[in-house]
Amino acid sequence: MSDFPPPRVTVTPAGLALLAEIVSDHGPVLFHQSGGCCDGSSPMCYPQGDYIVGDNDVLLGTIGDAPFYISRSQFEYWKHTQLIIDVVQGRGGMFSLDNGRDVRFLTRSRLFTDEESEALNGVTTP
Repeated sequence: MSDFPPPRVTVTPAGLALLAEIVSDHGPVLFHQSGGCCDGSSPMCYPQGDYIVGDNDVLLGTIGDAPFYISRSQFEYWKHTQLIIDVVQGRGGMFSLDNGRDVRFLTRSRLFTDEESEALNGVTTP
């Protein structure tokens, strides 16, 4: 495996293409994984500076050049999975920059293998 330990968040080519379109329109952005009841699989995309990252947010990594955050409580629940940011047809979250484009970001996930989990256990939480 080329990335070892594996990144906690990755992005598909479609996700990178949508991200590039949004950055072209709005400048640098960041992501925060939604924890809402209805948009739990939708990462929210905001202009950098418009979203205040809190003390209880964990930086999982970056996709493109965009930082990707998740709340600490969600991180504890999802720490055994890799988040994969993809694109599907539909409307983005009301305040997310992917809204109004007829496509939206979607978070998929996969469980880390035992070997990957062991390697990540030695890495300080981002």
